[in-house]
Order: sequence, then structure tokens, then C-alpha cells
Amino acid sequence: MGGLGINAGMQAEPGLYLIDRFLAYSANAVKDSQGSEVPIPGLDMDARGNMLGVGLILKARNALYFSVAAGAPLASISVNSDLPQTPLDRSGLGDAFLQPLKIGWRATHFDAVASYAFYAPTGRFEPRRGGVGRGFWTHQLSLGGAVFPGRDRRWRASALASVDLNGWKRGIDIKRGNTIQVQGGAGFVARQVFVLGVAGFALWQISDDLGADVPDVLRGLRTRGFGLGPELDVMIVRNRLNAELRFEQELGARSRPQGKVFVAGLSCVAWQPRSKHPAQGEARRPR
Repeated sequence: MGGLGINAGMQAEPGLYLIDRFLAYSANAVKDSQGSEVPIPGLDMDARGNMLGVGLILKARNALYFSVAAGAPLASISVNSDLPQTPLDRSGLGDAFLQPLKIGWRATHFDAVASYAFYAPTGRFEPRRGGVGRGFWTHQLSLGGAVFPGRDRRWRASALASVDLNGWKRGIDIKRGNTIQVQGGAGFVARQVFVLGVAGFALWQISDDLGADVPDVLRGLRTRGFGLGPELDVMIVRNRLNAELRFEQELGARSRPQGKVFVAGLSCVAWQPRSKHPAQGEARRPR
């Protein structure tokens, strides 16, 4: 959650994009199903990930956009507390991401996007100890869009809703419940270089965890969480670069940790077909 921000539902310009995105998550509290803090003395949870990715966007004559993208993260997870059974320290290659199809459409005042993607369990996973990988396949269906009040597209608001359909974990009889998440935000372009605004996310688990190995204390629980915070993007059009910084505080967590998310990203247009210049304030960035 929090990996996407203000431009989550926008359709980017055609081109070949190289992407690097760093995400850090930290939490010192776990919330129960009623939102009360679970008493775990000295809890300290930290996760770090750096994803390298590539995306290709092509425009058809009928004004539709077609995209493919792939990425793989290097990640580390650390969990510590005063309880002897909780320490966890793992690092390595995380689960690979592949988006074989994304379709987009652009107009002066709004964009629309739809996609299918999946996460492959390529990361290290130990059935009863966890790891940087989740140990199961996830299929993701997404639908979103963006609105622009002015013809220059300087002011914008966007959102992307995704349904994650999870498979069975490898080596253990557990199937994580499916989830719906929404990411997006609103902001404006300043001096044709900066994008300033507010980003947010929301997550709801829509089905129960299944399997004989689900702990009795966790049966029937469904996770929920929200996040909100500032975002700053910097567009360097001459060098075909776009940088993003985003910080989001998690709120209203249920049956999950409640923490903070920090994201820093950089995308570069390695190739772009000859076309008319984008409208003023348009950010050339992959999604």
C-alpha cells in the first residue's frame, strides 16, 4: 500500500520507461479487530524494498493506449520485540511483478485505465517463519481514472482500485483472503516542474483466510487500513526524468500493524516515439 500516489489513475505518454522505486514501512503497534492495540512489548517492525522495473506504452490510432510492465524488488524485513518468539530478519529477492496488459484512454479532462497483473512467488519464503516473499500467486485486476478541471491538465485528481485474488501458500495449508485496495490523490503542477498534493490509500480484506493451518486466534479476522500524507514530484522534462517523494501515515488499522510508509521513486524515458508535446503540466511517468 502507498506504492502509487497522485498519478495512480493517469495514462502516461507512449514510450519505454525505466523505473526505480524505494519503499520503507515501519510500525510499532498492531491493532486488533476493534482497533485496540495488541500488547506486544518493545515491538519494532521494519520493511525495506527497492524495485527495478521497465514499462512499455504504445498508442494505437484509435486513441487507445496499450502497456506492459515488469519489476522485481530486493527486500528486507525485520521484526523484533521483547517476546522471544517474535524475532525475524530476512532479506533477498522479493516476489516478481508482471503486468501483461494495461489499456488506457485519454481525453482533455479525464483519463481511464484498466489492467491485469500478477505477482509470482519468487521471493524467499519459509512456510512457518515467513520471509521477503509471500509464498503464493496473486492475480490483480485494476480499474481507475483521473480528472483534470482545466485544459492545461495542471490540476488533477486520480484513483486506482485493485482487486487482489490470492492463491494458496506454498508448503502450508493457508489461503490469504482476497483484498480490495484504492490508491490515488489530488494535486497541481507548480512552475511546470513540481507536482504538489496529497496522496492516500485504503485496503479492505473481502474474504476470510482459509486452510487448516490458519491459527485459531486469527480465524474470521479481516484486515483493514487507510493512509494519508503529502507528495512531491519533480519533472525534468528536458532529461525525461520524473522523481517522486511520498509519506503516508496509516490510520484506522484493523487486524494488522499500523505504521508509516515512505516512497521515493525515479523514472526515466529511455525511448519515446515522435509525437506532439503533451499538454502543459503533464507528467511523463509510467503506471
